[in-house]
Amino acid sequence: MSYWAVSRRIMAKDLVSEARTREMTNAMLFFALLVLVLFSFSFQPTSDEERRLAAGVLWIAFLFAGLSVLDRSFWRERVNDCLDALRLAPASASALFLGKCAANVLFLLLAEGILVPLFLVFFDLSFRGDVGQWLLVLVLGTWALVVNGTFFAAMTVNLRSRELMLPLLLLPISVPALIAVVEATATALLGEGAMGVWIRVLIAFDVIYTTLALLLFETVLEGT
Repeated sequence: MSYWAVSRRIMAKDLVSEARTREMTNAMLFFALLVLVLFSFSFQPTSDEERRLAAGVLWIAFLFAGLSVLDRSFWRERVNDCLDALRLAPASASALFLGKCAANVLFLLLAEGILVPLFLVFFDLSFRGDVGQWLLVLVLGTWALVVNGTFFAAMTVNLRSRELMLPLLLLPISVPALIAVVEATATALLGEGAMGVWIRVLIAFDVIYTTLALLLFETVLEGT
């Protein structure tokens, strides 16, 4: 089986499994919606500074959604020793990793597709900047969270405190990407400035950490 065929099979397996249970989808939408609803009662952005704050609220909601997805990414593989089967499979570890990442990105993009319109309605906002560029930022930022989150989810899958360790590992290393996506979102909401510099930051972040994850994942998988 080819490299990309393995990745597609892993992605399809996770998508079918989630379609049957919907456990991750329900969890991520619940936590993300809770964040948006609570903050929407706290303030309504009327000034530019409050619009910038609202951009941070949106990505906090995405972050909660992402953590609920990533935490279960490899945990479900422990059922019926599926994790051991993945470890022993005659396939590249990096292909397995890419399949997992692709499935997690699709889960999170699905949630974001639901949350963004609700965010605009709850906070009475609209995009004043380039929506096309912001959608690129959304995809790049989502990949930035997922590639590191999937890597650390595999690393912490056998820890009793994995729910605590995953955010402790993921959040510090994701700070540059989080700053970039929040600033780009604020630019899109305000309609002032350009998102080009933040897009370049996200591309550099994604390339560096995706390369490192692909190179190191085999070692992580053997140690789980």
